[in-house]
Amino acid sequence: MPATPAAAEAFSSKSAAGPPTRPATERSGPWAPPPDQLRRVVPQPQRGWLRVTALLLVAGLAVLAGFQTYQINQLTDRLSEADQRLAQAQGADADRFDLVESRTADLERQVGAAFDPESIAAAALPSVFRVSAGRFTGTAFAVGEPDAGGTDLLTNYHVIEAGYLAGSRRVFLERDGERVEASIAAVDADSDVALLRTSESYAGLMAANDGVKAGQQIVVVGAPLGLVDTVTIGVVSALREADDGSGPVLQFDAPINAGNSGGPVINSSTQVVGIATAKARDAEGIGLAVPMQVACAAFDIC
Repeated sequence: MPATPAAAEAFSSKSAAGPPTRPATERSGPWAPPPDQLRRVVPQPQRGWLRVTALLLVAGLAVLAGFQTYQINQLTDRLSEADQRLAQAQGADADRFDLVESRTADLERQVGAAFDPESIAAAALPSVFRVSAGRFTGTAFAVGEPDAGGTDLLTNYHVIEAGYLAGSRRVFLERDGERVEASIAAVDADSDVALLRTSESYAGLMAANDGVKAGQQIVVVGAPLGLVDTVTIGVVSALREADDGSGPVLQFDAPINAGNSGGPVINSSTQVVGIATAKARDAEGIGLAVPMQVACAAFDIC
């Protein structure tokens, strides 16, 4: 069929300008805009969630930092308490150590005060001599510290009495084969004590400071029957008044014999408590001594 002018125009238009466009009134199928009229829709980021996440992270870090600070403070407090406990423990240890030292010193003093006849004799013997006064002998012992002029010694008056009354003031001190001259410096006949003096220097025994008590253990050193360095031991039996009223007398039970007169009666501290004077006749274990304080008062040498 031959084309009509309208058809020819439409055909001509299609061939010249490309495919024909659908008329606006035609609704034969779905319509889509031309490609040059389409725009891509890109999703926008969710910034609100980022802020929330950041705030939560900051809050978590703050909580963690606070917890760590709390733990550090707790640890610091515990360390401080531990230091205080350690200091207190060290103080307590120091107190206990001082107490132990004090108790040790007390024990040492007690041990030192324990009765040891061997040690007492060893310390006393170098100070004790046989004294020879004419045809009489007895015992004498150095007392106190020697000085530039020599040494003081004590003995009984009745040991040197015969020579002294005869006008002699010279006696001799004997021990270890040595014979040393001494002089009679002073006497107290009523107390039965005499003070001797020698130019030689000897270590002296010290007078006891404490009072004498019954039961106290003692060592007696002397030269009975001329036997130098004789040691006997016993106890103080009593402190009595002499029958003749001459003063106090120390009674003890250590064996003594003629020649012990003038020898020291020594306590556990190696201090002289008396001067052996006599023994009871027809009896055993009854020795008598002049208290050391009597001699000290008579000659003012202690």
